[in-house]
Amino acid sequence: MKEERNKGGYIGQAWLVILLALLYGGGLAGVQTALSGRIQQNKKAETYEVIPDLVAGADASRTEELAIRGENGKDSRAYKVFSSDGSHIGWVLPAGGSGFADRIDLLIGLDPEVSTITGLYVLDQKETPGLGDNITTAGFRDRFRNAPTSQPLAVVKADPSRDNEIRALSGATISSESVAAIVNNALANCRGPLQGLTAQAGPERQRLVEPAR
Repeated sequence: MKEERNKGGYIGQAWLVILLALLYGGGLAGVQTALSGRIQQNKKAETYEVIPDLVAGADASRTEELAIRGENGKDSRAYKVFSSDGSHIGWVLPAGGSGFADRIDLLIGLDPEVSTITGLYVLDQKETPGLGDNITTAGFRDRFRNAPTSQPLAVVKADPSRDNEIRALSGATISSESVAAIVNNALANCRGPLQGLTAQAGPERQRLVEPAR
């Protein structure tokens, strides 16, 4: 009888643990769903805020958000950037992928011809504090500025000897390589389509009448 009572108690405790886990998981999912819209709004607002740092001379209020078909056959977002007089002066390309600890989300600034990286911004990351999270510093991000898009970026541990080489952060080579890989993948997927849009516009059409926001 005692063994049966113990067995019944164990089963009851097991069901209680399962029930609590389901309730906890459901609560977290509900919170995530409720906050996801706000999180995306905040990221979009932050994107518009940093556009002038990614493309020199940009008037963020004239930015046009576009959906483009990448080389992988899927739709991607891109921001067409204009100066205050309405001239098309560059692009901002959102990109994301795996880092050392978790996902990394980036914004890549590009010139109108998509031939040169004009800036880099880390929109979200959860890399190791004091090491990998240094990918957010201006000192690291500036290493990507003026890099060509015609060939993949390569991370090196010494001073770069080529235009496409990026020096890794000390003690955070994997995080550095992750950022470069995300940039390379985004450019491989979207460089051609963006160049096509620039070519279609032509000099006479590279002015924005009214931005779509």
